[in-house]
Amino acid sequence: MRNRLRVLAFDLLTPAVAIAALVYLGVALGWPLWWVSVCSVLCLLIVEGVAVNFVLARRDAVTVGTDDDGPGLRLAVVGAATAAVVTAAIVGYVQWTLPDRALRDDTAEVAGIASSVAEASATFTPQNPTGSIDRATSMMSAASAERFKNEFATVAQDLGKRNVSAQARTVSAGVEAIGPDAASVAVILRGTQSTPGQKPDTAVLALRVALSKTDGRWVVEDVAPIHAR
Repeated sequence: MRNRLRVLAFDLLTPAVAIAALVYLGVALGWPLWWVSVCSVLCLLIVEGVAVNFVLARRDAVTVGTDDDGPGLRLAVVGAATAAVVTAAIVGYVQWTLPDRALRDDTAEVAGIASSVAEASATFTPQNPTGSIDRATSMMSAASAERFKNEFATVAQDLGKRNVSAQARTVSAGVEAIGPDAASVAVILRGTQSTPGQKPDTAVLALRVALSKTDGRWVVEDVAPIHAR
């Protein structure tokens, strides 16, 4: 019974686990050509080793698992299989878990940036007419910031002359699409405009914010209203 368990553990399960780990590595890596070659060679060597072990068992009635004079060989076999399993686990973690985490982080980041820029673009105070514009442009690309300043300079001047103040708060922000270097976020705002001597005017605003990733940093490329159809 003891020898049967050793045959099962060292002569059958260990090679099977090693082959499974090599195949899993291929799946995790997407089967590049170089790994197809390496995996094929390694699996062939393992199968040949199992075949040789079977021949020796038929001839000498002893295998790697049952050979009491060869503990070092058993340790090497188990060590190689363990190394394959550990490598497969690490590669699988890097290839699948980290990209998912990066996507979640990017999604949260672009939603936060889009919300901040949308709020800044719909906020104005006569006491600090360029404050909201500066906050918005700090999160934009150079070309987008210049275009934004030019578009809102006249509006800010007009609001300042009439002593109008505006405040916006995000109701909801949702990522419409996201890729490695581009994203689109829809932002719903509740805006309040106050004019001296008049009741505050409240409205719901919908903006689409386009972002790109430059040198590892998300920046806003465009802010545009979403028109109802």
